[in-house]
Amino acid sequence: MREKILEIASEQFSQYGVRAITMEDIARLAGISKKTIYQEFKDKKELVMETFSLALKEDQESLNKILEQEDGVIEHLIFTSRMVRARLATLNPMVLLEIQKYFPDVWEMFNEFKEKVIVTDIVNVIEKGKRLGYFRPEINAKILAIMRVNQITTAMNPANFDKDVDNIVTLHMAMMDHFLHGIFTEKGRQAYFEKQDRI
Repeated sequence: MREKILEIASEQFSQYGVRAITMEDIARLAGISKKTIYQEFKDKKELVMETFSLALKEDQESLNKILEQEDGVIEHLIFTSRMVRARLATLNPMVLLEIQKYFPDVWEMFNEFKEKVIVTDIVNVIEKGKRLGYFRPEINAKILAIMRVNQITTAMNPANFDKDVDNIVTLHMAMMDHFLHGIFTEKGRQAYFEKQDRI
């Protein structure tokens, strides 16, 4: 039952925002009473925390698996790009703004994940890519990793762009393209284009 509630909460929060969805809405969609939800979660704050904590854990597990491959660098780039696109395509832009304003503990969890997991993951990918000759050897992996994370964060806030930028996924792809072509060697660029079509 707990897993079912979390699955429904994740779908609803992502699509409609955290504030708009009530515990009553989730209970109705799960086909259970509100009392049953409160047996699993003491309040909405806990449900929101658990929902997003689970999503971050799943993302971390996926990232770890792809980088464990023998090469894994180009595959990692393609996989993470698709993962971010999928997240952005189903995420209501208001969600992060609402979390920042009304659920500071969850926002703190996001920032900790961003700094400890995502930045570290990107640094590891860049350093591995440098060793394999895919990325320019002189680039600073930590600076580039922080820059990339800030790009993704910026893309998730519609207030940062004018009304002509109406597709957050298109925006992400443009930023990703700019980032990659700034760090690729010719070997990396060729490998990326070749594997992009096959994966």
